[in-house]
Amino acid sequence: MQFVAISDTHCRHHNLRLPPGDVLLHTGDITMRGLRSELLDFLLWFRLQPYKHKIFIGGNHDFCLEQIPAPQLACLIPEGVTYLNDAGVSIEGLQIWGSPVSPFHHGWAFNRHRGAHIRRHWQKIPDDTDILLTHTPPFGILDQIVTEKNNGDKDLLKRVLSIQPSIHVFGHIHEAYGQQRKGATRFYNASLMNEHYQLVNQPFSFQLNPKPVTGSA
Repeated sequence: MQFVAISDTHCRHHNLRLPPGDVLLHTGDITMRGLRSELLDFLLWFRLQPYKHKIFIGGNHDFCLEQIPAPQLACLIPEGVTYLNDAGVSIEGLQIWGSPVSPFHHGWAFNRHRGAHIRRHWQKIPDDTDILLTHTPPFGILDQIVTEKNNGDKDLLKRVLSIQPSIHVFGHIHEAYGQQRKGATRFYNASLMNEHYQLVNQPFSFQLNPKPVTGSA
């Protein structure tokens, strides 16, 4: 299967030219101000993209995803679109997990204090995850801000190194766009905007073979 990964589009989704594929992944910051109107515009666009599967998570700008009650939010998600909030989905035997949280910084959406508070979210990630979607990077991997300080989360790094998913896609740190391999995992910081909120980066595209789905006897 061909996957296309993007992140941090901040209401500029209409300006994107996406490569072909089977699955479109977005790892958060779909909005700029976190407004419901921005969310609805994104969902309409996302639904129309020519991919068999379309999956997204929230980011620290996406207050609407955190504030709209879950039953109401579920009614807004179009058919053919999957929204993950500390949740997973299986596609052709591949296990995909998504979490929107990021380390606390001035009280943005889905912010959690480092340590025990944020660790609770990473502990929910299943051991058999094949593709991990988070908004924040793990510590030390494609996470340097302009001051060259590592801004990712250490507890997320520990969890990722423990379960070793095939793919880990994230964003959040615009200036750290890129890809890297560490052990069995390919990491992608798919932020399409740079630190000046200019839409300059390209979507990532990668392949991952489906897994046979075993039925119960």
